[in-house]
Amino acid sequence: MKEVVEKLIKLNKTIATMESCTGGHIVDAITNVPGASNVLKFSCVTYSNEYKIKMNVSSEIIDKYSVYSIEVAKEMSLKISMFANSNYGIGITGKLLKKDESNLYGKDDEVFISVYDRDVDKYYSGRITAVYDKREDNKDLVLLETIKLLKKSVR
Repeated sequence: MKEVVEKLIKLNKTIATMESCTGGHIVDAITNVPGASNVLKFSCVTYSNEYKIKMNVSSEIIDKYSVYSIEVAKEMSLKISMFANSNYGIGITGKLLKKDESNLYGKDDEVFISVYDRDVDKYYSGRITAVYDKREDNKDLVLLETIKLLKKSVR
């Protein structure tokens, strides 16, 4: 993440995050880099559909594709970028080996990641499968995939 934050600083670009299953793990990695306050505009953790919708994620998209979908991750990355007026937005949704009784759709081991580049209106998307028993290890998998997507998008 250090390389990404330093590049954002150099390019005078900003970033914002909306995370669900990772619970702030991505923004934590960003803020662990000196100078992150120059690029991080805003971050939120939205575990519930209610708060995704309050952050302007379309309830129609959630209903059509399920909250656990790449479409919702893209919507999260777009809406957080718009909310924070940042160049980049990150949206993450999925399940890390946990059944969600409120949202029974989707696999219990699948996480969707989207990085939105607002300057060129382009999404960089990824998906990981949670393979570890420990939640923290699966969060690290999501972090690594997010960093790969950021390296592709931040230029």
